[in-house]
Amino acid sequence: MVLEGLGKALNSALKRLFGATVIDEELVKELTKDIQRALLTADVDVNLVMAITKRVEEQALDESLPRGISRREHIVKVVWDSLSHFLGEKTVPLEIAPGKPNLVMMVGIQGSGKTTTIGKLARYYQKRGIKTGVICADNFRPGAYSQLKQLAERSNVPFWGDEEERDAVKLARKGFDDMKKRGIELILLDTSGRHREETGLIKEMKDISKGVKPQEIILVVDGTLGQQAGTQAAAFRDATKIGSIVVTKLDGGAKGGGALSAVAATGAPIKFIGTGEGMDAIEPFNPTKFAGRLLGMSDIQGLIEKVREAQIEVDEDATMRFMKGQFSLNDMMAQLKQLKKMGPIGKVMEMLGLQYKIPDDIAEIQEENMKRWEVIMSSMTKEELDNPKTIKSSRIQRIAKGSGTSSRDVRDLLKQHQQMQKMMKQFGKQRRGRRGIPVLPGLPGA
Repeated sequence: MVLEGLGKALNSALKRLFGATVIDEELVKELTKDIQRALLTADVDVNLVMAITKRVEEQALDESLPRGISRREHIVKVVWDSLSHFLGEKTVPLEIAPGKPNLVMMVGIQGSGKTTTIGKLARYYQKRGIKTGVICADNFRPGAYSQLKQLAERSNVPFWGDEEERDAVKLARKGFDDMKKRGIELILLDTSGRHREETGLIKEMKDISKGVKPQEIILVVDGTLGQQAGTQAAAFRDATKIGSIVVTKLDGGAKGGGALSAVAATGAPIKFIGTGEGMDAIEPFNPTKFAGRLLGMSDIQGLIEKVREAQIEVDEDATMRFMKGQFSLNDMMAQLKQLKKMGPIGKVMEMLGLQYKIPDDIAEIQEENMKRWEVIMSSMTKEELDNPKTIKSSRIQRIAKGSGTSSRDVRDLLKQHQQMQKMMKQFGKQRRGRRGIPVLPGLPGA
């Protein structure tokens, strides 16, 4: 999960606010101290941390509240706005002129995840109807050609490369010409990655840029570097015209907050972030939405977009049963399969703002568990599937034997069903008790 440690710490800080009977200066100071600890642990620059918390402290007790807004809601908004500000404040999309060749040159240090990111971006835009292709101009790293080719094939996008050619500029030119002939709209150019102080790398970047005149240059930086990501971004910015940034590996490590804030401080917009190892684990960077997810608040619009991509069909009866926590084993499996279409279940829960409210074993349900549960359910009667409470010890043994699994596996499935029922009852009450929160039909809690 993206910046899970920072998100949990910030969410815990806000719980102090929600649980307080009196909101005064002392409470606000305690809140800002909690936020300071959370940001410093995430490797955010200390001066920036102090600036953020000073802003929160000054604005939190501002007496001129907007009409209809409570003090609690005002403070949450101040925290949200402050986080959005240090993350870059505004969304800057990648501009693509339809029907024309748009060349985007990707640069970055070796090990930053540049080639993998190109594969992810190719898949991302291909799924959105943009004719996308990739060029391998990395003649330095062994295996770069085959890696990018495999990634392109997995996403069914055109690939161009020449393992025999050693001149990176010639590779870029030939590849660009080939992609233009094919009518490719978005052309992603992979380049060599080495150490930032190597003059050869800087020169090669400039030479390629002059040779093919890319529409934009995107720097890929490793999010686990923390504040050092900003130093790297500044070095590349000084050497060439950096149009934007992709920050990778934000699903692991404890320094992602430092990387995001340091890169944002260079003035180059962060356009995408890498959120995991899967090919779909990349997303446009929206500072406001990202700040909301860190605080445990839902990204409903992002979730709706994922539903549309997955073409999920809505079963209104099943949705109502889920809202009330009154669903069968068949209902549970049907919903889990629908969620799986949208990606990792933990990721979906993150968009709903539930990432800190559900057990880890529910958020990280693995594909093999679901397959095993389906086998177990095939040995159950209709009565057992509709009402799992009827399944006692003797039935568990019969089901385990019939499905070729163990009694423990059967109990795990029943336990999972009970946990999800309990969670959905609580979530359904919370959502019905809130005002003005959009509801997404066809998903748990909608």
